[in-house]
Amino acid sequence: MRTIVTGAAGRLGGRLKQILEGRGYDVVGVDIVPGEGIEQLDLADYDATHKFIYARRPEVVIHPAAWTDVDGCARDPEKAILVNGFGTQHVALATAAVKAAVVYISTNEVFDGRSARPYREYDPPAPVNAYGYSKWVGEQATLHLNPHHYIVRTSWLFAHGGKNFIQTILNAAQAGKKLRVVTNEVANPTYNDDLADALASLIETGRYGIYHLVNEGAVSRYHFARYFLDRAGYADTPIEPITGQEYPRPSTPPVYCSLDNMAGRHIGITLRPWREAVDAFLAKEGLLK
Repeated sequence: MRTIVTGAAGRLGGRLKQILEGRGYDVVGVDIVPGEGIEQLDLADYDATHKFIYARRPEVVIHPAAWTDVDGCARDPEKAILVNGFGTQHVALATAAVKAAVVYISTNEVFDGRSARPYREYDPPAPVNAYGYSKWVGEQATLHLNPHHYIVRTSWLFAHGGKNFIQTILNAAQAGKKLRVVTNEVANPTYNDDLADALASLIETGRYGIYHLVNEGAVSRYHFARYFLDRAGYADTPIEPITGQEYPRPSTPPVYCSLDNMAGRHIGITLRPWREAVDAFLAKEGLLK
């Protein structure tokens, strides 16, 4: 299958490219900064995006490329919409023109975090920060401009070689720094490699629609940190539990934003429990004690 993966220099895009090539796909990776085996493409440039996709005539474009600096998006919401919203609009229009399917990777932060239960795929979004709003704009463009779409929401990704919550906390623990982690922010930790496998399986189903693909189970930031610290040999390292109000930042994250993988279960695609995924991640990093 002829495939383009955006954000191929990133952790999710790079892993997707590896998996799909291993399955025999003809994959072109693109990113705003070119690299080995990765072509340059600025998705914020409509003409360049349309020309690139029209020339290669892919059967599917997987689009994880995004500006994921949540606090950065809060400082510059117009840039967030340009990259995450209109960049996605350009991909949706170009893929529709060549009758290709599009897979848009979105986020749990399109929801307001006020639900009493995990959010399902067709619950109404109500973003409370600039990042969530910009990703919701991308969802709307994908939904309305290309009928052959997969909109996939995920949360709290952790990946090998990237900057994420697990590595930030472990690095701080190794340096002997004081740890303070919020207790009232709840979601689904999701292993990058598990998500990439699930996405590769999803595009082979032809079952277009909205999906939540996260490792099973929800947890607070505090208890998430406590789990992987214990498993990495830092059981004696204390963590001070705090509330989000005690950790001021430019962006306001939704408080309870767990996702329910209802649609994925319906077609046989599930991700393992988050604790198993964390153990697998730590083992691969050589950190599991």
